[in-house]
Amino acid sequence: MGMLTLVPHNVHDITVDGQRMLVHVPSSSLFEMDAVSAAVLDLFRREDRVSAEDLRRDLGARHALEDLADCVESLTRLDILRDAAVLESPPVIQAVEDIPLSTIVLNVNTGCNLSCTYCYKEDLTTPAKGLRMGFETARQSVDLLFTQAAARDRVNVVFFGGEPLTNLPLIKDVVAYAEDKAKAEGKAVDFSLTTNATLLTEEIVDWLDAHAFALTVSMDGPKALHDLNRRTIGGQGSYDVVVEKVRMLLGRYRSRPIGARVTLTRGVTDVAAIHKHLHDELGFYEVGFGPVTSGSMTSFNLPEDDLLQVFAAMKDLGEAYVEAAIAGRNIGFSNMHQLLTDIARGTRKAVPCGAGLGMLAVDGEGDLHLCHRFVGSDQPTYGSVSGGIDVTRLGAFVEAAQDRTGRDCATCRIRSFCAGGCYHESYARSGDPHAPVTHYCDLMRDWVDFGVSAYTRITRANPSFLRHHVEPRSLAS
Repeated sequence: MGMLTLVPHNVHDITVDGQRMLVHVPSSSLFEMDAVSAAVLDLFRREDRVSAEDLRRDLGARHALEDLADCVESLTRLDILRDAAVLESPPVIQAVEDIPLSTIVLNVNTGCNLSCTYCYKEDLTTPAKGLRMGFETARQSVDLLFTQAAARDRVNVVFFGGEPLTNLPLIKDVVAYAEDKAKAEGKAVDFSLTTNATLLTEEIVDWLDAHAFALTVSMDGPKALHDLNRRTIGGQGSYDVVVEKVRMLLGRYRSRPIGARVTLTRGVTDVAAIHKHLHDELGFYEVGFGPVTSGSMTSFNLPEDDLLQVFAAMKDLGEAYVEAAIAGRNIGFSNMHQLLTDIARGTRKAVPCGAGLGMLAVDGEGDLHLCHRFVGSDQPTYGSVSGGIDVTRLGAFVEAAQDRTGRDCATCRIRSFCAGGCYHESYARSGDPHAPVTHYCDLMRDWVDFGVSAYTRITRANPSFLRHHVEPRSLAS
């Protein structure tokens, strides 16, 4: 071998219960380190350049030369070690020439029957004031989805708002149309809906059940916490109505497990109590938490100290998740599920999410947005359901998102998990959807490290849990 050097941003190692684990950053792959690999890595961290003679001199007395050579070859193949004369290669930007959709999000009504104080939408006041989507726009949206998903066996139609159930007649018409179209084209179609639950009736629940909707209920925990922000238009708390509807829903829905989505804001940060109420007491299958850090109403954003407490609380709940997993139980913590799924699959994100590639959102007038959160914003749209996708503009956006040159993301150890963070969060904070979400990078790095530790511990103690609940992840597990 010639002179080799370490590529530090391609490797990260974590010690879990005395065992050093190597994270191959570009692929998110996880390896156990033996004594040889640990010694080689430590040597390269001490020295800028290392030759074969250096290896023999420093490590040859403790390790077989053949083992050292094999280790160096393996690390070189992973681009953890590199010829010292080779400069950093430019980023590989995948050209976007087509938009292979798998999901279309229909913003069926911008209005809502609640008036949640932290809502990021400006026009969410009453259903009458919202913009309701018409069937022709929805039909064209479904047609666009099936056209762009020609190579896929399965597609997903998401109903969003506002409160989507305020436009239930449209939803029913779209489901009938999409199911007929899927049958004719030999595809499967799934339906998803996020609701505040207030408008649910037994009849509606049974209809949703019959069509196997993936349902998520927006609920912020026990009454005192839920009612802080999730209020009626008259300013009253909505918990009493919601909990009654939720109990009815969970008592009769059979086709798929149901999850809860919690918005964490100032004053609503007791992760353990919220999870206990929603999962243990009410019976939601999963509970996921979304900390608010970049909302347009800054009074609801979590300040730094609160955000630190939230991540600490999520790690505490994560510890409970690990203990339960080792015992063979799933406590339904969505954030941990997703983190472990990313680790198990070796997530390699070039862009933060599927927005603009696998998913687009449609507003009431038929214009196409990166995702549902951009509906109503001043960000550009990317064509329409009647005229088609503006592939040139959208492709340029996605290609620009892949290029992190000159930004810390380019060498961040969690870049394959994060890829810069949520477009909308970046836009809300800086006006630039491509700007890195730097205000909680350290917390995210710590969260991923925690996930690596959790995955390692579960793998050792009860690998069957991961096979049944994470690889692949399924709500029905």
